[in-house]
Amino acid sequence: MGEAGEACVRQYLEEQGWQILAQQWRCRWGELDLVASRAGELIFVEVKTRSGQGWDQKGLLAVGIQKQQRLIRAAQAFLSQHPDLAELACRFDVALVEQRPGKEGVSYALADYLQGAFELWE
Repeated sequence: MGEAGEACVRQYLEEQGWQILAQQWRCRWGELDLVASRAGELIFVEVKTRSGQGWDQKGLLAVGIQKQQRLIRAAQAFLSQHPDLAELACRFDVALVEQRPGKEGVSYALADYLQGAFELWE
């Protein structure tokens, strides 16, 4: 389900003119779901996919302070491995994806996209 949600967000970003630089990039601090660039900007996108309303506001509550700190560390590690990108303006976005059952099977739709959901540098 998570990979399908990431594919949905990847398609959305590409349609918006973003170039995907990495997907499921891993380091000791965790994983960056998507890293993309466009016009001198770099975004780190955390994707949360849910099958229903759930208790965590479609996945938003799953991106708490500890998760944000891990993502920040992972982004710093990514930038240290890609110094050519370190000068770009960076931000963290959160994409909330819904799994929707239908007559033709399950589909995935972007429910909300939060630009600049939290700060890169504390």
